[in-house]
Amino acid sequence: MQSSQFLTFNLTINMKNVYINSAASISPQNTLDNSAFLSEIVSYNDNVLPALSPNYKEFIPPAAARRMAKGIKMGIVASKKAIQEANVDSVEAIITGTGMGCVRDSERFISAIIDNNEEYLTPTPFIQSTHNTVGGQIALGLKCKGYNFTYVHGSTSFEAALLDATMALSNNEMETVLIGGVDEIGEHTTELHKCIGHIKPEKVTTEELIDSKTSGTVFSEGANFFVLSNKDQASTYAKVIDIQTYNTCKDKISELAKVFMKDNNIKPDAIDVVVLGYNGDVDHDFYYDELKEDLFNDTQQVYYKHLSGEFNTASSFGFWLAARILKQQQIPDAVKLNVKETTPIKNVLLYNQYRGKDHSFILLSQC
Repeated sequence: MQSSQFLTFNLTINMKNVYINSAASISPQNTLDNSAFLSEIVSYNDNVLPALSPNYKEFIPPAAARRMAKGIKMGIVASKKAIQEANVDSVEAIITGTGMGCVRDSERFISAIIDNNEEYLTPTPFIQSTHNTVGGQIALGLKCKGYNFTYVHGSTSFEAALLDATMALSNNEMETVLIGGVDEIGEHTTELHKCIGHIKPEKVTTEELIDSKTSGTVFSEGANFFVLSNKDQASTYAKVIDIQTYNTCKDKISELAKVFMKDNNIKPDAIDVVVLGYNGDVDHDFYYDELKEDLFNDTQQVYYKHLSGEFNTASSFGFWLAARILKQQQIPDAVKLNVKETTPIKNVLLYNQYRGKDHSFILLSQC
């Protein structure tokens, strides 16, 4: 148990033999095609970024797709791509993380309640608005009758799903698990975030977000899915070493990072790349600054939310980025915060937080 000065909530487990065997991402960038690795960046000048929609007809029958919210479609496509790359027919479990679930259907149902005075309501938007809809639709498509769980833990929703999967795999309860993080943009919810200052009032270009000096960030949506296994294979990206989450941090984040690394018998200078969740919020980016300027000053530093935008499961995009870096031994120029020649890349540390809460560390290593 860690000192209470650091946290009010903590989950940690030392894992072994947990491999990332595939990775698929739908984001505001062209990330679904794994033949390219952020070689061509889509630049935006806005404060809300939509995810780029693939050709859904290639993955979902058009009649079914018309009845699905964007979050469901993104989750189905990303999961199918992950399963194809892992070269498996099905999985033993489906574990998803989401902060807001199918928020568009939630908004549609609530609007219908108001507009129709609570009468003659169509139940479909309510049925499809539940947070576990994505996991359920994926299971129906795969005919997977195994463990199916959805975590709704704010900005650590994906980390909770990842932790659940790694515990099951480490204990040999399962061999293959599909995990993912998915969130979508809702028009009314977005307006509320703008009203309370969570979204920047001004438009910001992709390239300038890191240098922004205003409060709030750029919101977005996306789906990132992975097949995890306790057996490696030709498609394996990396090995998951440890995950740790904290609801709050009352001391320096660098001290928390030191404790995390000590628990895993690794020193700061053994971290080859640190992936930081900078989102341009001047009120809370200082957590990343501390690690950037102190503990990992001489380490290759990477950031990603100028490309993915901010949402509850944006850390799953950072996880995708870290896994791709380890597999390809390459760091795209668009995500570099500094330039440190590191060859080979063996250990990658991810750190994320949102508005000063939901801190998380994830440690990945080369297989």
